[in-house]
Amino acid sequence: MHVPFAFRACSSQPWTTRLVLLPLWPIAFCLMVLQVLCSKTFTVSFYCLRGALHQTWTIPRYSFQYFIPPMKDGINRQIELAILRADRMGVKVLSLAALNKNEALNGGGTLFVDRHPDLRVRVVHGNTLTAAVILNEIPGSVKEVFLTGATSKLGRAIALYLCRKRIRVLMLTLSSERFLKIQREAPAEFQQYLVQVTKYHAAKTVKTWLVGKWLSPREQRWAPAGTHFHQFVVPPVIEFRRDCTYGKLAAMRLPKDVQGLGSCEYTMERGVVHACHAGGVVHCLEGWEHHEVGAIDVDRIDVVWKAALRHGLSPP
Repeated sequence: MHVPFAFRACSSQPWTTRLVLLPLWPIAFCLMVLQVLCSKTFTVSFYCLRGALHQTWTIPRYSFQYFIPPMKDGINRQIELAILRADRMGVKVLSLAALNKNEALNGGGTLFVDRHPDLRVRVVHGNTLTAAVILNEIPGSVKEVFLTGATSKLGRAIALYLCRKRIRVLMLTLSSERFLKIQREAPAEFQQYLVQVTKYHAAKTVKTWLVGKWLSPREQRWAPAGTHFHQFVVPPVIEFRRDCTYGKLAAMRLPKDVQGLGSCEYTMERGVVHACHAGGVVHCLEGWEHHEVGAIDVDRIDVVWKAALRHGLSPP
């Protein structure tokens, strides 16, 4: 219901549960079933920036449906049709965003690029800028961090970037094989800064937590007082600890010359978008000709960050 063509007054403000919408949930449920049966990608909102039209297209699926194995092929088919439609229309950049770039779903977009090598539209997952936003939130004085979701696409890139800065990274993972694979990617002189841990209590003295996997209140108890939780996990963790601080999801504020913004993106204030969304904007503004799919290129994190700032995007 948080869309301009349903309730414009609601969509113009950050999303929150509203009592007035609760009686409409049965209608929303019926629409969900109808969408699964016969709908396709549709336009939700749009804005203009420096002569280019930016639209938000929605895949007609709810987030929980992305984790139902039998629905995987259907979702990928919807995404693929959207990419081909954008290619026919002459769209320059298509940013996958949200769960549409899930590694387990389609390899962060690699599936579509490999299947259609002649695409003119550039397919982008935007996670390079997401990594940049998270990394630039970390104070320069930090020498040790605790990383959950350490072997994910973002976790890998963050770990490899930080170890090059000689920051010790405690990587929470039970898979020694995945850890060693990432450690071998680091230059030999920096590999010692990547450390595998398998329990949360290993971080009981570390005050900088990078959260890429949802934390229960029990797991949060291992953090020492004064810890700051940087997050790249959806949904955000529950702010259980009053003696700790919690960061918001990685986001960027669009340039001041953006026009036509009438709605908010999820819980963000108007004019602020998720970092992966902003990554697609930067890709378009720079006119880059490469696809940004699959694993994050660690060498491009600073390049993308500087390009975002140069075009007027800024941390919220």
